[in-house]
Amino acid sequence: MVIPAAEVTVNINQEQVKDFIEEQLQKQINQQLFLVDINKLSEMTCMSKSFLEQEILHDPRMKLLERRKEKGKRFWFYEESLNVIREIMDEWQ
Repeated sequence: MVIPAAEVTVNINQEQVKDFIEEQLQKQINQQLFLVDINKLSEMTCMSKSFLEQEILHDPRMKLLERRKEKGKRFWFYEESLNVIREIMDEWQ
């Protein structure tokens, strides 16, 4: 008995695959971050630490999210900080 040969063609949209992978990675990162420091904020926003200090972190909305012991390292709640940063940047338009 002879089995006929089958041909299978798969078309992959590489841009959609890339977008899907990036979205899934971002979801994983978001689920794992609770607090961020200025270094992480700088990395995530692609803004320098000095720009963050001048334009973002002195905003009263960000000050409300800031946590630190006296003269200790500053931290911000991740998700809330991103929302406030979006608000601040939306006001720049």
